[in-house]
Amino acid sequence: MTSCGCLVLEKVEDHGGEAARGRVKVAPGAASGCGGSCAGVWRRRSEAIFPIYVMGSSRASTVAAARGIVDSAEDPIWEAIKSEAKSEAEKEPILSSFLYASVLSHDCLERALSFVLANRLEDPTLLATQLIDIFNDVMMNNKDICRSIRLDAQAFKDRDPACAQYSWALLYLKGYQSLQSYRIANVLWNQGRKVLALALQSRISEVFAVDIHPAAKIGEGILLDHGTGLVIGETAVVGNWVSLMQGVTLGGTGKEHGDRHPKIGQGALIGAGATILGNINVGEGAMIAAGSLVLKNVPPHSMAVGNPAKVVGYMEKEDPSLTMKHGSIVE
Repeated sequence: MTSCGCLVLEKVEDHGGEAARGRVKVAPGAASGCGGSCAGVWRRRSEAIFPIYVMGSSRASTVAAARGIVDSAEDPIWEAIKSEAKSEAEKEPILSSFLYASVLSHDCLERALSFVLANRLEDPTLLATQLIDIFNDVMMNNKDICRSIRLDAQAFKDRDPACAQYSWALLYLKGYQSLQSYRIANVLWNQGRKVLALALQSRISEVFAVDIHPAAKIGEGILLDHGTGLVIGETAVVGNWVSLMQGVTLGGTGKEHGDRHPKIGQGALIGAGATILGNINVGEGAMIAAGSLVLKNVPPHSMAVGNPAKVVGYMEKEDPSLTMKHGSIVE
């Protein structure tokens, strides 16, 4: 599905005795697109997280393959959203006008998302029509956001049992809506439009009860489950494929300036109500148990529990953010 030609996903048997693994084959002529960098065996669970979009054999090639999403002639997530909206309109005629205005009247996911977010975030001084223009300008001209909004939608569909359809994330789940609103504010912040970015942050906090500073750095394939009470500070960094439950705080420890917020490694799972303070690292694939207070670095693929949090074991799976299991550890 990507422009580099990685179109075929097949199963191959590992004659060394391991379970069958997925493999990406490069279509004929694909080498001219990406040099074959997206080919190879899926050796790690984290590389198979987006079933619609075929990913590569290493994290570097996964990023390269993801970038091809916006160059593809097809957009399966958008097609699924439109199909779901049509079906729901038939089942619930009272929602037909809402579904037409929010989804079916638009020609792409970006414009539909702009409409949905603008109508959630408008107030008497920030009109929906003005916000739609701003949001469309950001999303239609930023390939990173075009990719992220789709990978985030896939994350919600895959990891949240309450999200049975892609359209539910777009239309009803404030975790998804607040995350995409942050992404727009982040682009505006990086463009130097800091006052507008802060105004959006304020409205996002008021409407969704999610407070993410527009300067924070958040990867893609992110799940904000519920989202209520989530706080992410200015210098926080959240890696790809991370899942964060409600009430999580990634905060500072005082009035110091500069780099003062946590760094969350990719594939980590942060439990409900967890508080992580200071410029510390939570390693890749780590799990922070619900209600924990984390004040020190957490090693990769470990589980930290308590107040203050202590490492109590190591994860059975590479990326707990994908399994969403909060207690699978090996002592």
